[in-house]
Amino acid sequence: PSRLAPSKSEGTHTDDETALTPDDTTPSPSLTSSPHQQPLVDPHKLDDASNSPRISRNPSFSGSSSYHEDWDSYPPLDRLTVLDLLDNFALPQQLEKLQKGISAQTEKVRKSRAALKNRGQVAKERMVEEWRRRVPSADEQLERYRKRMKQSVEKLGHQWNDTKVITMREKVSFIGGVMNIFISGYLLGAFPEYFHIWYTVQLVYYMPIRFYTYRKRGYHYFLADLCYFVNLLLFLSLWVFPASKRLFIAAYCLAFGNNAVAIIMWRNSLVFHDFDKVTSLFIHIMPCVTLHCMAHLFSPEDQRERFPALWTIKTSPPGSPTAYGNLVSMLAWSTIPYTIWQLSYYFFITVRRREKIAAGRPTSFTWLRRSYSKTWIGKIVLSLPETLQEFAFMLIQYLYAVLTMLPCPLWFYSRWASAAFLIIVFVWSVYNGSTFYIDVFGKRFQKELEAMKAEVAKWQNSPDALGSPSMAPT
Repeated sequence: PSRLAPSKSEGTHTDDETALTPDDTTPSPSLTSSPHQQPLVDPHKLDDASNSPRISRNPSFSGSSSYHEDWDSYPPLDRLTVLDLLDNFALPQQLEKLQKGISAQTEKVRKSRAALKNRGQVAKERMVEEWRRRVPSADEQLERYRKRMKQSVEKLGHQWNDTKVITMREKVSFIGGVMNIFISGYLLGAFPEYFHIWYTVQLVYYMPIRFYTYRKRGYHYFLADLCYFVNLLLFLSLWVFPASKRLFIAAYCLAFGNNAVAIIMWRNSLVFHDFDKVTSLFIHIMPCVTLHCMAHLFSPEDQRERFPALWTIKTSPPGSPTAYGNLVSMLAWSTIPYTIWQLSYYFFITVRRREKIAAGRPTSFTWLRRSYSKTWIGKIVLSLPETLQEFAFMLIQYLYAVLTMLPCPLWFYSRWASAAFLIIVFVWSVYNGSTFYIDVFGKRFQKELEAMKAEVAKWQNSPDALGSPSMAPT
C-alpha cells in the first residue's frame, strides 16, 4: 500500500493540509483501514509546494523548514553582548542629546549663581553705604545736636509767645471784661433803675456767642442746664410777664439759690482775657445783681410802675394771698418750674441722647460725676447701680437747690444781707480767677520746662547723639 509523504515537521501543518478541530465531529475512516485507499495529496504537488514560501498559522519568521534556519542570521546567545542590544536603540544619539541637556543646565546654573553673587555684592555695598550715611561723623553729629537744641529753644519761645503773651482776641476780651465791671458798677451805684436794661443787652450779646461756640466744641448739652433756664425765667419776668408774682418769685429764688452758689460749686472765675469764663460768670451772677437792684435799689414808684409783681409781693402783709415772700411760698412756687425743667432735661437729654452721651458727649451729670468721684457724696452715687445713678443725681440736685433757697427770704427783705451775699460770691469768683492766673499759668510754664528737659534727655540717649559731647540740662 502507498504511504503518505512524511510531513516536514511533526505537529506542523501547511496550508494544503486539512486541520482537524474539535468541531469536526463527523467520523472519518482510518488512514490504514483499507489497503486500497488513495493518497490525500499528490506527491508532485507537494514537491512543488515545498519550493514556494509557506504561510503557516503558527508563529514563524519565514517559510523555512526548521527553527534553526530562522535564527541563522543572529549570533549565538553565548556570544550576544549588551552593545549588540543597545545598538538597536540608537544609544549614541540619545547619549549625545542627554549630554547637551546636561551642559545647557550646567551653564544656566553657572549664570544664575554668578547673577546671584553679583546682586549680593551690590546689596552689600548699598547696605554699607546706607549705614555710612546714617552714622555721620562726630562733627556732623555735634552740628545736628546743636540744631536740634536751637529748634527746641525756638519752639519753647513760640509757645511762650502764643500762650503767655495775650493775643489780639484775648486783649479785646480783657478790655471788654474790665469795661463790663466798670459799667456795671457805675450803673449799680448811679442808675440802678437801668441795670435790668444793661443785663438784657449783655444777655442778647453773650447767649448767641455761647450757643455757637458750645455747639462747635460739642458742649451744647450744657446749654440745657438750670442756669440758662433761670436766665430765661428772669427774661420772661422782666419783659413778657412783669405782673406774674409766681414767675417772679420762682426766678428770684432760683437765681439767688442755685445760680449764685454754682459759682462756688462750678468754680466760676473772673478771668478777663478768657471770653468763655467771662460769659459763665455773667450767666451766674448777673441775674442776682439785677434782682438785687429791682428789689432794693428801685424806688417804690418805679417798682409799682415797671414791675407790679415785685411791688405787690413786697407790700403785701403777712398772711395775705399775695404774700409770696415767705419761705413756704418761695420753695413751693420755685419747685414747680424746677420740676418742669428737670423732667424736660431727663427726657430730652438723658433719655433721647443717651447714645451720644455714652459716646463721650459731655453733660453736667458726667462732669459732676467725674469731678466729685473721690468725694464722699460722689462715692455714694457711684456705688449705686448704673440705672439708679441718674435718679440719685437728680434727687441730690433738687435737695441742693432747696438748701440754697432757704436763705432767700432774708435776701429778699434785707438789702444789706443781699449785698453781703453778692459780695461774697463775687470775691469768690475773683479768687478763682487769681488762682487761674497764678497757679494755672505757673504750672503750664513748669510743664513746658519739664517737656524741654525730657526732650533734651531723650536726644542725649538717642544713637544720633553718641558722638556729641554730654550735656546735662540745667
